[in-house]
Amino acid sequence: MSQTMTDEKPALTDDDILEWLKANPKFLSRNPDAAEFLVPPRRVNNDRKIADFQSYMIQRLKDDREDVIQSARDIVETSRANMNNQTRIHHSILMLLDATTFDDFIHTITMDLAAMLDVDIISLVVEFDDPVLPQIDLTGVRIVGPGTLDLLTKAQRIVLESGIAGLDELYGGGAGLVKSQCLMRLHIAEGAPDVLIAFGSRNPVLFQPGMGTEQISFLGGVIERCFRAWLGQGA
Repeated sequence: MSQTMTDEKPALTDDDILEWLKANPKFLSRNPDAAEFLVPPRRVNNDRKIADFQSYMIQRLKDDREDVIQSARDIVETSRANMNNQTRIHHSILMLLDATTFDDFIHTITMDLAAMLDVDIISLVVEFDDPVLPQIDLTGVRIVGPGTLDLLTKAQRIVLESGIAGLDELYGGGAGLVKSQCLMRLHIAEGAPDVLIAFGSRNPVLFQPGMGTEQISFLGGVIERCFRAWLGQGA
């Protein structure tokens, strides 16, 4: 007899498999996906003690149906939330366009948009490259030293953070409220100071890494263009 033939393993019989399963009763618990490969009996024969898989399959179908229904609910809720956020962004843009003075424009960003966007505090953070930081008497405007915005954003345009403690440099006396935040850098014009808008919320998961930023980025683009118009800057 050749070596190849002697190395061949005998085919498993039904009895072999049954004996192995008896010795390993938790096999399906450890490998639930294995049930997908089995064809359950259509009838129950108590005389032969055949296990009834029909109830298992019915329950599995019910569970699958519940999963599908829950997934559909989640999609609907997400769509509603996205539409709600989109409406808030649109109304915020209209408020910005309605500003009649530059001070009114800044007030709209730092005060009015907070209620519109359902956040607790918004700060406009301006990076000033002079060692002596100027005093600006505008509520919600914060002045920081050179390099601060790069340190906060790691050179990203938008940063989302959850479960944090707010910084005094960004929020002043309101820092204690902030548990999550969205930091968005603005590009006003070449030679203009670096600017950042900080949206802070007491909800620790309102802003989370990985969330979509398309809508807030669009709002940022509108604010940039409004700034250029008020300051008479080119793009």
